[in-house]
Amino acid sequence: MSAVFDRFAKPPCADTLGWQLISADPATGIVRVRFAARPEFGNPGGTVQGGFLAAMLDDVLGSAVLVKSDGAFCCATIGLNVLFVAPVHIGTVIGTGRVVSMGRSIAFVSGELHDDTGALLASATASARLIPVDKLPSGGVVES
Repeated sequence: MSAVFDRFAKPPCADTLGWQLISADPATGIVRVRFAARPEFGNPGGTVQGGFLAAMLDDVLGSAVLVKSDGAFCCATIGLNVLFVAPVHIGTVIGTGRVVSMGRSIAFVSGELHDDTGALLASATASARLIPVDKLPSGGVVES
């Protein structure tokens, strides 16, 4: 696992989504995260509303950038393209994010969401503006 996450405060949105790191590989920029799709995320059809799934994908893609850059960059999503493949039921969702390419100011990332049996639920590609963490108001660093 990557210790890079120990250097940063977990954002409130990650807590809302039930974000838990499974694995992270700084060399490849691949991150796996477990999310908790809670009943509050449900739509009238009894499945998870698509906006929550897009948020999960966005969160795992941003995590991949943070890991690949060893904590030097976070990112602001410029464009996010999501494909909803199957209905998502309340419960565990596994997200995988990867850095496809990272330049000096823009990263291209992709990812998927699967259920706990491995079935594909949704996928996404995104472009994101790289933001040096030292330019954030608190530097993003956890206060000791």
